[in-house]
Amino acid sequence: MVVLRSRHDRAIAALAVPSLGALLAEPLFVATDTALVGHLGATALGGLGVAGTVLQTAVGLLIFLAYATTPAVARRLGAGDPRGAARAGIDGLWLAAAAGTLLAVIGAVAGGWLVGLFGAAPAVQAAALAYLRIAVWGLPGMLVVVAATGFLRGLRDARTPLVVAVAGFAANAALNAVLIYGLGWGIGGSAAGTVAAQTGLAIVLVAVCLRHARRAGAPVGPGLGGVLTAARAGGWLFLRTLTLRIAMVGTVVAATAHGTTALAAVQIVFSLFAVVWLALDALAIAGQAMIGHALGAADVPEAREVLRRLLELAVAAGAVLGLAVAALSPVLGPVFTADPAVLAAVPGAVLVMAVSLPLGAVVFALDGILIGAGDGRYLALAGAANLVVAVPLLVLVAVAPLPPAAAVAAVQAVFGVAFMAMRLITLALRIRTGRWARVGAD
Repeated sequence: MVVLRSRHDRAIAALAVPSLGALLAEPLFVATDTALVGHLGATALGGLGVAGTVLQTAVGLLIFLAYATTPAVARRLGAGDPRGAARAGIDGLWLAAAAGTLLAVIGAVAGGWLVGLFGAAPAVQAAALAYLRIAVWGLPGMLVVVAATGFLRGLRDARTPLVVAVAGFAANAALNAVLIYGLGWGIGGSAAGTVAAQTGLAIVLVAVCLRHARRAGAPVGPGLGGVLTAARAGGWLFLRTLTLRIAMVGTVVAATAHGTTALAAVQIVFSLFAVVWLALDALAIAGQAMIGHALGAADVPEAREVLRRLLELAVAAGAVLGLAVAALSPVLGPVFTADPAVLAAVPGAVLVMAVSLPLGAVVFALDGILIGAGDGRYLALAGAANLVVAVPLLVLVAVAPLPPAAAVAAVQAVFGVAFMAMRLITLALRIRTGRWARVGAD
């Protein structure tokens, strides 16, 4: 039975509501780029879709910088070790800076090859490469923002990332408008504006994290042992995230097989998808911090109570958002493009996404709970099993003779319904065993 109020609601809201705003920052960066670039035409929009997928894959694969840091910090805090909590957060920042720099160099060298993997039309590839060659230099800032946000969430400070993210979003929107249209830089202006905004965000959040570390008496310099420990701790979460990105990239590749119109429409749908699904992820973030803190304090009954309440709230949130998205599906397309063919391909896929939201909300909550419990190994293995269902279905969609609108709806159904259903099954099985509830500071 779903209860209307719980003693955990205040703590969940204190983490989830600010996290919602911070989580929305990155997809809003993407949505802003999509809306501004979309009015340059379908070719530019398709190019942004390809380049954006490459960048989001790079950042998404290293989301463990937040997802491993939050429970690590929270567990140490729950165990009464604030200095150790701060040290774990600082190690995450150094790892993020190193990983971001390495990825930027790789992207600059291999950008053309990566874009070519999607098999898009030559004009779309040219637009994608123009964007990617600039945007890769924002990767160090992007990943430092991810790690710093995880550090602060582990300390139960979700408000600071929200404030900084709102300022960064406003700066990104203004810069992109000026550079794309005011200075006539086109799609390259969108990339430059986003790089500048992300770097500024990183500088501000690092300053906040260093202040917390000094207050706790933790060293702020790079420690090789700590950085390597952070990398090992996040290894399973990296593999878990890799399985998710394979499913997402496979969705874009399947759409690309049906032409530029389908690719452009999928970019719009995925921009909306990112905003809505990361809104639901706010509950998962609250779960990561609260479950980690409870298990660090060896309070398993508290962890189970938090789990139950998060699932209740997830079901309610998914239903409300699903209804809202369904109601708005006929009018969302024109926000992003004026191309008639692309507009015709969007509403059906958005309706599919709306139907899948209650299912996905529960998946996100369970995922956050297991991440907070440090159950990364199981999440990685379960993710591999989930791909056994998703990949063959995407291949079938890619080779099927479908018109663009049907193709876009089909790939969304595979990702949002079939893939999410498999994730729900594997996550629920783990929760039922109780093996996730391991206690202690590590």
